[in-house]
Amino acid sequence: MVPFWSLFRTSLSSAGGSVYLPTLTFTWNFSNYTHAFSTYSDQIVRSLGYALTATVVSLLISYPLAYVIAFKSGRYKNLLLGLVILPFFVTFLIRTLAWKTILADDGFVVRMLDTIGLLPSDGRLLSTAWAVIGGLIYNSMTFMILPLYVSLEKIDPRLLEASRDLYSSSFRAFRKVILPLSIPGVVAGSMLVFIPAVGDFINAEYLGSTQTTMIGNVIQKQFLIVKDYPAAAAVSFVLMALILAGVLSYTKALGSEDLV
Repeated sequence: MVPFWSLFRTSLSSAGGSVYLPTLTFTWNFSNYTHAFSTYSDQIVRSLGYALTATVVSLLISYPLAYVIAFKSGRYKNLLLGLVILPFFVTFLIRTLAWKTILADDGFVVRMLDTIGLLPSDGRLLSTAWAVIGGLIYNSMTFMILPLYVSLEKIDPRLLEASRDLYSSSFRAFRKVILPLSIPGVVAGSMLVFIPAVGDFINAEYLGSTQTTMIGNVIQKQFLIVKDYPAAAAVSFVLMALILAGVLSYTKALGSEDLV
């Protein structure tokens, strides 16, 4: 709580001094918050939209993968789990820079999409919103797969056998048995993807452009370059408040009694 309290005091302070030696005076300066809303609303909305898109796509990709690993992988289960975790043996920054190379204008991905006519209208992938969202998905999807796998793996197979004994179809068994019991994994995985993605700045920095700047880039710049600490702290608290409101609404809607 000490860092949060320090950040809160900073967000209500007034900056003085020089760029090289800034000074802070605690003055209950709430104008830092109004400045954060009015100046960086576009970046906040963009970050929430990117993070939400990345979370939804991660869920759509990860659920079938987690289902296969939990129910269909047999003796290859540990191997598949190892492959899921394998990207984390490489640092976050290196993985992102690798995607910058893969999505480069002269790369094989762009040439392939151009050949089949699926390339965006601007003729490139790098420095677009899709590249940033793709980076968010790739770098965080493991955090979606693992909670889903844990929830699915805990399901008693006898429940599925009972549903078949009661003449349930595979789809109905999934909808009535598997999906409800895996909701804790859906909630946990969604939060583990969404929360870091909102504040991410690495993917937007290396895979995006000035038109795809996220709020994390703003906070980084204000703290490390401009050194306007009150503005950066106020933006951080605004972002935390929005994330907290979203997470509480989400968990209330889906239920959070069995997240462990």
